[in-house]
Amino acid sequence: MTRTALSVGALVAVLLAACSSSSPADSGKLTIAVIPKGTSHVFWQSIHAGAAKAAQELGVDIIWRGPLREDDRASQIAEIEGFITRGVSGIVLAPLDEAALVGPVGDAARAKIPVVIIDSGLKGGDYVSFVATDNRLGGRMAAEGLAKMLPQGGRIVVLRYAEGSASTEDREAGFLEETAHHPNIQVLSSNQYGGADVEGAYKRAEAMLHRFRRPDGSLELDGIFTSNESNTLALLRVLESSGWAGKVKFIGFDASDTLVKGLSDGFIDALVVQDPVKMGYLGVKTMVDHLQGRPVEKRIDTGAQLITRDRMSDPAVKELLQPDLSRWLKP
Repeated sequence: MTRTALSVGALVAVLLAACSSSSPADSGKLTIAVIPKGTSHVFWQSIHAGAAKAAQELGVDIIWRGPLREDDRASQIAEIEGFITRGVSGIVLAPLDEAALVGPVGDAARAKIPVVIIDSGLKGGDYVSFVATDNRLGGRMAAEGLAKMLPQGGRIVVLRYAEGSASTEDREAGFLEETAHHPNIQVLSSNQYGGADVEGAYKRAEAMLHRFRRPDGSLELDGIFTSNESNTLALLRVLESSGWAGKVKFIGFDASDTLVKGLSDGFIDALVVQDPVKMGYLGVKTMVDHLQGRPVEKRIDTGAQLITRDRMSDPAVKELLQPDLSRWLKP
């Protein structure tokens, strides 16, 4: 990426941000920029709802801006640079890449703008706190769940997300670490990446699974693990379109209406579900605590659960699977 292109991106981010909200000085409130990895998936909409809830309760302003695609590092870097120029009170960031965002976060720290990291880790230490799921534990939960579903063992595959994404890399590592404790389970493929968008992930998932197609059209696999929402959705679509849905044990990560239906229909056997509303809420609250001089923890775990079909009627589980985001996000 050239410095010129980056500067132009930063200028665009500043101008757009200026149009989206009044300046910090205008409102007299703390103004916190919340920058997700992307804005299209339900997971990020839930983060937004949690951040908005915290802003309303704590009497601060938030500005929600992020890339459309979850692989657009240049856009996310430009957003950070724009908010540094604008002079917001603080930044809550879900970094797209654990290494590529180190420099921009360091720039914010040098400009005396504190940063709270959410969802996915960042190398270095130029941030106030890391508020996220224990993703390695989430991956181990998925492996334990799949092992219980395959008591006689079996052959499985893993569809990874994207290189440089610390959260999903931790999930995948945790899954493979736990699977290694089950010698009757054989991992046939763990080096394929679905990528950031559902259509691309569909093509890659389809190509991966068709390597294990028998001459009679059946699937020569017993289990599958996917490590994020878009890849779980893509894999579900491949299973449905190929007539394999419900014929192989399938555990995914995160939830959306389509994935919850897949769980209810028996096409997905379990979902590792985070609490993105809580994550967005605590990301903003932690920043406000820091700005107001209260001590904060360097690492805050927002929790995760393995949800199977028999748990879907539990009210607490329903709230995790399908939270009412309209309470905090205006149409």
